[in-house]
Amino acid sequence: MTIKIKTTTKLLTVAISTLLSASFSANALPVSSVNVQAPNGINSGISSAQANQQESAKANKLFETIFMENVMASPTFQTQLGIKADYDKWDDIGKTADEADLKRDKKHLKQLQQLNRDGLDLQTQLSYDLLSQKLQNSIDDYQWRLYSYPVNQMYGGHSMVPSFLINQHQVDNIDDAKAYISRLSGVPKYLLQLQEALEERAAASIIAPKFVFAYVLSDSRNIISGAPFDQQADSALWADFKRKVAKLEVSDQQKDQLLDEAKNTLITQVQPAYNKLITYIGSLEQQADNRDGVWKFKNGEAFYNNALARTTTTNMTADEIHQLGLAEVARIHDEMRAIMKKVGFKGDLTAFFKFMREDKQFYYPDSEAGREAYLSDATTIIENMESRLDEVFNVKPKAPMIVKRVEAFREKSAGKAFYNAPTPDGSRPGTYYANLYDMDAMPKYQMEALAYHEGIPGHHMQIAIAQELEGVPKFRKFGGYTAYIEGWGLYSEFFPKEMGFYNDPYSDFGRLAMELWRSCRLVVDTGIHAKKWTREQGINYYVDNTPNAKSDAVKMVERHIVMPSQATAYKIGMMKIVELRKQAKQIMGDKFDIGQFHTLLLKNGPLPLNVLEQKVLEWAHKS
Repeated sequence: MTIKIKTTTKLLTVAISTLLSASFSANALPVSSVNVQAPNGINSGISSAQANQQESAKANKLFETIFMENVMASPTFQTQLGIKADYDKWDDIGKTADEADLKRDKKHLKQLQQLNRDGLDLQTQLSYDLLSQKLQNSIDDYQWRLYSYPVNQMYGGHSMVPSFLINQHQVDNIDDAKAYISRLSGVPKYLLQLQEALEERAAASIIAPKFVFAYVLSDSRNIISGAPFDQQADSALWADFKRKVAKLEVSDQQKDQLLDEAKNTLITQVQPAYNKLITYIGSLEQQADNRDGVWKFKNGEAFYNNALARTTTTNMTADEIHQLGLAEVARIHDEMRAIMKKVGFKGDLTAFFKFMREDKQFYYPDSEAGREAYLSDATTIIENMESRLDEVFNVKPKAPMIVKRVEAFREKSAGKAFYNAPTPDGSRPGTYYANLYDMDAMPKYQMEALAYHEGIPGHHMQIAIAQELEGVPKFRKFGGYTAYIEGWGLYSEFFPKEMGFYNDPYSDFGRLAMELWRSCRLVVDTGIHAKKWTREQGINYYVDNTPNAKSDAVKMVERHIVMPSQATAYKIGMMKIVELRKQAKQIMGDKFDIGQFHTLLLKNGPLPLNVLEQKVLEWAHKS
């Protein structure tokens, strides 16, 4: 999934996961901080329904103002939302930008606190509480602003530039094309700020582990490989600009002029800027070591505990999360043994994993035809699910979704699969990206679960519906809580089995393998960052306990290392949703309706898990 990450570098990834969540969500609400009243509660401080309405309107106007001030401070976020006000600019990053963000957060919190919370209607009170805690957490977390790696194999300014221009910057007219060229001209300044951000961290002894640098250097060199930088086939940026300009309904002379300007800018601005960054990254690599966990940082334990709280929106400790992971791994192994017996496999679970990992019947050919077949079959899986959504949903997104291969320039380092959100105006669809660099890491038996997670009914349903909600402030539509977003994604792998999907026992094994993978994440993330596991220990744990390719294990452990806590969100979020569904069924009995339950989960946009729990139990008792 592709995610908007609120870090000191304001980078767009994806891991991820969507805009919206990503690495560390700064929005977690402790249980004690939420004050959601019962449905029939009436605040004694409200003199009349009209006063209540007026105060709520005032609050929602402020929510909009705060959201738009943040949007207008970020040209890249503007582009994501389809706004072209600063279409020729990049975000500023680094210390000055971080200080400006902090100042803006403090101003917004002060403005918010001037409202009369007791005079708001219930939905507006919820918005008030969410925004208040979001701002307070962001202010509190300023102390950790350097505790990240602005360039790594998962995300970073070096790879964001081409990825953003290719996937986000649309060219509908000459002005858009010129804005694209202006952004190319702005690359030297942006990469210089990126270098300064790295230098500031290095001075604080925050440097990515040594393995990261080969990926960053490779990606950076790939960006300036190919025409017009050399005599090879077109580079990713040049091919993208040419393709977009070719579609414009303007004269050939105008097209040629735009192409000449872009080519000149690529050669004279972009290439030297990347070469300078490459030189610096090479020198920084000499200072790196092989210590992988954040325990190596000053106050690293406190930072990691805070990251876990933000990511999971719970008070679970690292040890509790670690033990939960171990228990879930054992449970899922037992379910896998049952499937092993069902298909008549002779041998133990380790041998079955080896069979699933190595037998060619489970893999597409490592060829262009094989990759096209994967994309075609993934699309068919999503279309089949889409045709049956009415059975389990009372609400569906308007925005369309497509399946797309990860671009060649970043596929070596990018994650296995991720999702990019659509634009609110529908001009760009939601996109499920499949990384087909290593076909042995994309088995057929995991296709169903992966498509459900990233596409429908997973991230696309949740994120597109959130963006289309009416009567909900934009900061809730476009904000995110990692445990909610990724918990929904993993839950979306689970409930299709109840609908009769996963007919093939091997595909059902794939579903369990995906859940097992997320359970192992609880063990390994906490192992690396709280228990001082090495990269190799983490890789071995995945290899020994899952059927996934070793390349999967390597990528996952390296992701844990550069995005501490993020990967714990999936399983914890999913388990909370399943637990809440079970509780609601017990309370409601025959009145429980799965479509209404799913609508409840989606209609308020992303929520911290404890607030989600309040909403579900409130609904169950009222029904």
